[in-house]
Amino acid sequence: MVGPSRLSLIATIAAVSAQLQRPLVSPSEDVLGTDRSAQTGNKPLIDTELLQAHISVESLFERAEALYGHAKSSEEQFGHPTRVIGSEGHRRTLEYIASEIDGLGEYYKSWTQPFPAVMGQVFQYRLVLGQSVPESATPMSLTPPTAGKEPVYGDLVLVNNQGCDASDYPEDVSDKIAFIERGTCAFGTKSELAGKAGAIAAVIFNSNAGGLSGTLGAPSPDHIATFGLSGKDAEPVIEKLKAGNAVDSIVFIDSVVDTINTTNLIAQTVGGDQENCVMLGAHSDSVGEGPGINDDGSGSLTLLEVATHLTKFSVNNCVRFAWWAGEEEGLLGSDYYVATLPEDENKKIRLFMDYDMMGSPNFAYQIYNATNAVNPTGSEQLRDIYVDWYQSKGLNYTFIPFDGRSDYDGFIRNGIPGGGIATGAEGIKTREEQLMFGGKAGDWYDPCYHQLCDDVANVNATAWLINTQLVAHSVAIFAASFEGFPGREITKAAGVYEQDTLYHGRYLVR
Repeated sequence: MVGPSRLSLIATIAAVSAQLQRPLVSPSEDVLGTDRSAQTGNKPLIDTELLQAHISVESLFERAEALYGHAKSSEEQFGHPTRVIGSEGHRRTLEYIASEIDGLGEYYKSWTQPFPAVMGQVFQYRLVLGQSVPESATPMSLTPPTAGKEPVYGDLVLVNNQGCDASDYPEDVSDKIAFIERGTCAFGTKSELAGKAGAIAAVIFNSNAGGLSGTLGAPSPDHIATFGLSGKDAEPVIEKLKAGNAVDSIVFIDSVVDTINTTNLIAQTVGGDQENCVMLGAHSDSVGEGPGINDDGSGSLTLLEVATHLTKFSVNNCVRFAWWAGEEEGLLGSDYYVATLPEDENKKIRLFMDYDMMGSPNFAYQIYNATNAVNPTGSEQLRDIYVDWYQSKGLNYTFIPFDGRSDYDGFIRNGIPGGGIATGAEGIKTREEQLMFGGKAGDWYDPCYHQLCDDVANVNATAWLINTQLVAHSVAIFAASFEGFPGREITKAAGVYEQDTLYHGRYLVR
């Protein structure tokens, strides 16, 4: 129950629209009436083994059942369980997390960070190229609908080069359908330029045989209805166009792109050095297609479980937990958070740890391959903590690219060391990984990734428990001491982060 002396986070979530007019309150202030002088009492100093011992798989799955119940509250609106931003399921997810944190008493100070978020939903679509209906055709995320949300008809026009300059679009593309090769610039730029050239729709085809699922990113009034298409399906069409043959086409997308109000949730220990914080986060939302119990209910609930048991200990350094909204729409919440941090608040975050998808059913123990040569100094030391822990348990692990696909991205880009672990999404498990981790080679790590079947039964209990213990370890290490860990520098990330990455969130952007 929420104490009478505290402003309930639940009330602030219910009034997010009004809260958007309120500036973000600095975590160094008394944001919810919490007495900054409150002591954690005579509690033992944080100990990694003791904290890990409190983690139980039973408690994790009790939380998962509760989360799925919240996802089901969206059934009237969406026809199935989901926790996508703007849904009743996401609102109740935020209320659940806030209520659990409030119930931990004065150990944490907590606040919301409301922000406007762009979300899109595609209801129906169809693409016909000549006489064929390509199976690989996929509407781009955040695509606008075709005119009047009705089918549009026109010949395909092959755009020159890769469609990154206005001069690449022939005059005869007006009132026709632009056919554009992937490459160099963002998908949103291609759609925008095609729209400015007068095209009624656009199809962006892959530069290799594979399919193409991406996002147009921030909406533009010049964006037009846009599909992604595999290189395999595009090849015969390109041959016809280059031979001078017309390819008449039909494009239909019924979609909506809206700006809504949502919020990040943040909780920080009252105890510990407030100038030196270890921060960790997970995203509170799912895609519209399903309840998202692994992606990323597993990460959100792992944070909640660790935050709960951390209250049994005192800490030397502050610990800050974050539940981001809008990750599935393109890392919106975490990007907003980092972009609005004053420099002095940025420096207080010694490192950020991202926990997205902790229990994939066909899992591999994956560590982001963050190095100091490419990322802010300290990222490599964090990576090695995960390596050392897996090795100490006799567990195999593998490295995965640190490529902008989750909420660490904004932190790295703004000079904050980062890293994290995962268990795999739509990637294919190799035979070598089958020998290392079990499971089935040739299948996705999560066969229910971004689908309706991402429910409670989709989370692997072994992987989820092991990784929650590792998250507890990562918190305990830095909550006790930053000795030997590099000091903070306000510098932008080097290497690959000097240029745009291929991903920003789960979707390709170029």
